[in-house]
Amino acid sequence: MDSANDYERRRLENIEKNRKLLQELELTQAADAFRATTEQKKVTASKPSAPKKKARPPPVKKEPVEAAPRRTSSRIRGIPAESEAAKRKADEQDAAFREAEKSKRQRVGGELSLSDIAVSGKGLDANVSLLPDIKGERYQRTFTDDDVSQTTDADLKSLRQRLMGLKLHERFEPVDIKITQERIYCMAFHPIASKQLVFAGDKIGNLGIFDASNPLPNPNYVPDEDDESASQIPNISTFKLHARSISNLLIDPNSAERLYSTSYDGSIRKLDLVAHKSDEVFAAEDATERLHDDAAISGMDFFDPNVIYFSTLTGELCRKDLRDKAPVTVWECHEKKIGGFSLNPRNTYLAATASLDRTMKIWDLRKIVGKGESAKPHLVAEHESRLSVSSAVWSSNGKVATTGYDDTVKVFDFGESKSWKAGHEISEVEPSAVIRHNNQTGRWVTILRAQWHQSPVGPQKFCIGNMNRFVDIYSENGTQLAQLGDDLVTAVPAVVQFHPQQDWICGGTASGKVCLWT
Repeated sequence: MDSANDYERRRLENIEKNRKLLQELELTQAADAFRATTEQKKVTASKPSAPKKKARPPPVKKEPVEAAPRRTSSRIRGIPAESEAAKRKADEQDAAFREAEKSKRQRVGGELSLSDIAVSGKGLDANVSLLPDIKGERYQRTFTDDDVSQTTDADLKSLRQRLMGLKLHERFEPVDIKITQERIYCMAFHPIASKQLVFAGDKIGNLGIFDASNPLPNPNYVPDEDDESASQIPNISTFKLHARSISNLLIDPNSAERLYSTSYDGSIRKLDLVAHKSDEVFAAEDATERLHDDAAISGMDFFDPNVIYFSTLTGELCRKDLRDKAPVTVWECHEKKIGGFSLNPRNTYLAATASLDRTMKIWDLRKIVGKGESAKPHLVAEHESRLSVSSAVWSSNGKVATTGYDDTVKVFDFGESKSWKAGHEISEVEPSAVIRHNNQTGRWVTILRAQWHQSPVGPQKFCIGNMNRFVDIYSENGTQLAQLGDDLVTAVPAVVQFHPQQDWICGGTASGKVCLWT
């Protein structure tokens, strides 16, 4: 009681002290007004206001939901804490919850009907498709048999009929001809005409060899159960030849028994197709200091068996004499990577390069200008594109076909180059033909490159992959001759190659499979 009296006394003293302070500050009236306002708010809040009527939402029909296991109180059920029964009950509840969560995440196998698994909506009419008939909109042909039949020129019509008549490999479908493990980067046709022998290099350094003329017996074939067509399998061999992407495959122009390969690992290898031996003829790490150890080789070409030329992704054009151990000669020809490189078959001293710097250049290897690190072949012709140029390939009659990201294929006529003398004045050149062509391959499809038919029957022509899963064939003047395709071709044959003499075309896809038209 004494402590309560002391507390009450201190409270009254504090009230009196605060009242005197307000009087001294002349705030008494403000304090009274504030107190009156507070009391008025309390009175107003205490009066019940008329409730506002709200529109009642329509009743929602609740679907019966299977009750999930619920936790119950052990105390209410009379189970003592920390007892064996309590622990057993807790374990049972935990197991039930884990099973319920597992059932929510369980993958549903087999065929599912949308009408059976609908969560919301009115459902779908089984007889009505969600999409209109879009077959052919994305993969629509741009050149058909009607274009062939409407051709008035007799020679051109005959050529178109012959090329449009090429058929996909009859023995095996493209889905069965998986020649490499990863995306195909380059391809080559062996020049032998007695058999169809195809080579392909992929992005991880594998070399695939497909002998289409000699299938192998299927070891799993059961005569009484399987169809007769399953008695054979494609004759495919795959070898780990390089550590990185194989960028170029070239049959030795002087010997059909040797296959050269270049790679982003900075090496060039020679494969003996008879002895089945592969030798390394060049490695960037053993080259001069001007060439980086990890210099990726993007292209190669040669006609002298002792001297090879190659390009790099860092913009260099190089020459290597295989007869001695002299360091490789390096010329810095572009500020950015060289994506395509080739030599003129008619005048082997002329080299064409295509670069990320948006230019195609023609170099005369007979004359070297500059000294030291600034030395390079004489530049005789140049063309600048709106965007980067992916490839530049010479034909056997002195034309260059370039492929660029400006969605064009350009043909340049250098037939008069035979009269060029060493030191010919540089000139800006314009294409003799420009073909509109979708070259936007994206990240997962190998860059499209035009490839000439080196020894054609009839006029000169080249082929190039089509993003609509076709292969386009054009003449040297830009006229379309054919468009090859089939319902069995389910991927873009981005990497294409003509057989040197025959009207055979092979195409490689991002899944490492081959389409062969003969």
